[in-house]
Amino acid sequence: MDTWLDEKQKAAWVRLAAVLELLPAALDSQLRRDAQLTHFDYFVLAMLSEAPNRTLRMTALAELTTATLARLSHVVQRLETRGLLERFPCPEDKRATNARLTGAGWQKVAESAPGHVATVRENVIDALSPEQVAQLTDIADAILHRLDPDRARAAIYERYD
Repeated sequence: MDTWLDEKQKAAWVRLAAVLELLPAALDSQLRRDAQLTHFDYFVLAMLSEAPNRTLRMTALAELTTATLARLSHVVQRLETRGLLERFPCPEDKRATNARLTGAGWQKVAESAPGHVATVRENVIDALSPEQVAQLTDIADAILHRLDPDRARAAIYERYD
């Protein structure tokens, strides 16, 4: 196997790297402007909005958001200060902490979702044909198979299959 990428591989890689840099900035910009949230803030709130009783253990929320507990705790503290979620001891295991979306948090997700979806559509989905959307799923699956070979995080990226 060659050490270096050939021209076609280089072209594909550079384009993917550009998407990985530009897309998060576009998502963050829209959410900051329209909802005063970062993309990660929104992701945390959205994961709670989809959970039973809008509640998850912090460890489960960290897994779903692929965040370290330290990063998640910092963000959750900020969102809690804004009244968008609350933390409380887990009733089943007092050593664990749960996070629950508040009514204000649910309202923030409901108000923010249309703009976020429009930004995802505008920047990704609408740029592709239906066949390309299917190809993108296949390409992402192939990469995820390398990044997550034991499928430890499959629940995160296969939840809509």
